[in-house]
Amino acid sequence: MVGGYLRDTLRSATPAQDVDIALPGDAQKIGRELAKFLGGTFVPLGAAFGAARVVISSLDPESPEEETTKDWTIDLWGYSGSVEEDLARRDFTIDAMALPFQDWSSIDSPELVEKVLDPFNGRRDLAQKCIRAVNTHVFQDDPGRLLRTVHLAARLRFRLEPETVRMVTEAAPMVSRVSGDRIRNEFLGILSMDGARGYLQVLDHLDLLCRIIPELADAKGVDQPKEHYWDVWDHSLHAVEFAELVTKGHQNSPIYTLLPWPQGREEYFSQVISDGHTRRTILKLAALLHDVAKPQTKHMDETGRTRFPGHPELGAAMAETRLTHLHMSTRGVAAVCKMVEEHLRPATMQQGVELATARAVYRYFRDLGDVAIDTLFLWMADHLAAKGPELDTDAWSFHARMVAHILELGAQPELAAQKERLVTGLDLMERFHLKPGPLIGNLLAQIEEAQDIGELATRDDAFFLASKALEKVRNSNDDESAGG
Repeated sequence: MVGGYLRDTLRSATPAQDVDIALPGDAQKIGRELAKFLGGTFVPLGAAFGAARVVISSLDPESPEEETTKDWTIDLWGYSGSVEEDLARRDFTIDAMALPFQDWSSIDSPELVEKVLDPFNGRRDLAQKCIRAVNTHVFQDDPGRLLRTVHLAARLRFRLEPETVRMVTEAAPMVSRVSGDRIRNEFLGILSMDGARGYLQVLDHLDLLCRIIPELADAKGVDQPKEHYWDVWDHSLHAVEFAELVTKGHQNSPIYTLLPWPQGREEYFSQVISDGHTRRTILKLAALLHDVAKPQTKHMDETGRTRFPGHPELGAAMAETRLTHLHMSTRGVAAVCKMVEEHLRPATMQQGVELATARAVYRYFRDLGDVAIDTLFLWMADHLAAKGPELDTDAWSFHARMVAHILELGAQPELAAQKERLVTGLDLMERFHLKPGPLIGNLLAQIEEAQDIGELATRDDAFFLASKALEKVRNSNDDESAGG
């Protein structure tokens, strides 16, 4: 590997677990040999790019516990010509630095910085926390860098240099050439950052957001009823902000201290569920899209009140189309679409009483499954984004209490899975002289639901419920016959 260079060496103040090596020659061939020599795993990154990756497990019984799961990743990149010419093909100045490989051993040396090749003043921009394009055609060379600009700025908390902002805005239409996979990766990466709403606003300022999610464009300027502080566009962006905040726990805040936040909730929202991203990030995506169909469904009823009938269902269909286009995982698409479709469901569970009934909670968890908890937090974020600075603390307190109540009742049916079935379909057919058919399944479902919420506990109870249900069916059939 003589003649190779370490790239991006000054990205972190300490040696990273990820190393980029640029070298003349066949990177994939060398990568295979390096993986074999180090006992790692070889991962080809595409012959067209002349790149390869070697992943080396750091599972070492002598390592501290917090370091045992951090694998080393070595990316190898082939280049032709001089290293200076290779660096000129990079995207940003802070990425266009290199260290001669033979100086790797002196990584902790104070003189190291003097050995770094830095033809585009990347060290200066690092010190100034600035993202600056290497040249005027970086985005024409690779339009995927348009989103990477914002993603990198978000990850490093750097500012965008004004000329680079102008270049991104001018090149924004070229984002349509970028693959769905790459847009998904960069966009979810941006959403995963703290302060995601601000970065979405940056994407919009750069003319990128509505190019990668065109369905959002119609939301701008769409007014809402007086109960909402913001129009649909700003409400959607603030919903992302509040989805982020309600999944951060109490935060020593009079607002968020009301959240139901028992032990284990942070671990729940930190679960990775789609495309390498957590429930928290996927929830923020659902928050962004939850009202995406409001412009199409806006309607004035006979009283002059603005309504959006059917917007959750249409929104779920629109979200499915867009996220499928971005090649999001099946689980991720299903999670977002279910949350969008059911984001108003918690508000319908009161049924004229102060708190949701056990039956309503049972059906809620049965219907929403894997995203039942997530949708409750989306509902709270939606409320905060509707009221904005005009938030009524009493109404918010009720929302939080309602969610706590639903979560408490929702935890109980988990025990129901261990209960034995009181009756079978055969039992019902024999007892009531019924034939096989959908009616049997319907009766069993009613019995199971009543058993799970504690309304019955014996076979006799089950048969009594079935008899009452059959009586209703027969009376309904008699009424239809009389009407005919």
